[in-house]
Amino acid sequence: MDKKVSIIVAIYKSELFLEKLILSIINQTYKNIEIILVDDGSPDQSGQICDKFANQDNRIKVIHKKNGGACEARNVGMDAATGDYIVIVDGDDWLELDYIEYMMQLISKTKSDMAMSDKIFTTRDREQSQNDKIETWSSETAACAIIYPHMAIGPWNKIYSTKLLRDNDISFSIKWSGEGLYFASRAAQFANHVGVGHRKVYNYRLNNLNSGLTHYNLQLGLNALENIQLIKSRLHLNTKRLRNACDWHIWKNYGFVLRLIIATNSQNENSKLYHECLKNIRLRFPKVFLFSEFKMCGGFKGRIQMLLDTLFPVHRAKKRLEKAKRSLKKDTMQ
Repeated sequence: MDKKVSIIVAIYKSELFLEKLILSIINQTYKNIEIILVDDGSPDQSGQICDKFANQDNRIKVIHKKNGGACEARNVGMDAATGDYIVIVDGDDWLELDYIEYMMQLISKTKSDMAMSDKIFTTRDREQSQNDKIETWSSETAACAIIYPHMAIGPWNKIYSTKLLRDNDISFSIKWSGEGLYFASRAAQFANHVGVGHRKVYNYRLNNLNSGLTHYNLQLGLNALENIQLIKSRLHLNTKRLRNACDWHIWKNYGFVLRLIIATNSQNENSKLYHECLKNIRLRFPKVFLFSEFKMCGGFKGRIQMLLDTLFPVHRAKKRLEKAKRSLKKDTMQ
């Protein structure tokens, strides 16, 4: 295929990882690309690194803007895109060299408006998927898989038709955290169908100390909770199946907020919210346990975890925080 693909990267405090990312983009096996690097007022050397590479490759366009957050930066990048398809990449991650080629194969073979892989590399998981069967999912199935999530939650292991996004006014014009879930699930609902592969071609960094994954911030959890509630209230495909998926994610998000309260040691300061989380975890459990999809929620193991999270929410939150701390300490991949 000779369609042009726009690769959009919102960049903020990414100087440690940026060269690896940009090299992984300019060396893609699929050559008909434009690379839009949006320097979101980064206070480090990220902007200068972007300019250096733009001087070496005429496919790169750099946009320097006042800091406004990842959502605004991605929207600015999408507005500037001239490609037939759009890919979103985080500023601290990197791509396998055939990422675009693989995504475009999924688009071509399934004749879909959108495509995605349900598997990714991380800095802690470097094993490639053994089987890759290309599938065509209905828009409802794809949206459910994203919302549960049955795959990585972000917008970045996916490719979207530019026409799909623009015709349906799909953007990141919401609060940060949970914005990728909103964007991807909404795009899936409007797609004719979605091409799905299982090969790992996106590399997700789990050891960036400036990210929300490692720098705990309660507002992230509150924003994410607001965004999943927004997803449910704005369903384009307002089916029982999708409503159940949203209910599961809302239930899960109360556990995430609880974990952030504990992580920030703010139980006293946020006493009302703390008890609201405990109440919602318990009251919402019977419905989500009965009506959430078995496979999408991790099968039998996932069901056991749901039960334990409800019976022992505080203990389980503390155990997850301890595990995350140990995993981060061991994660030294550059």
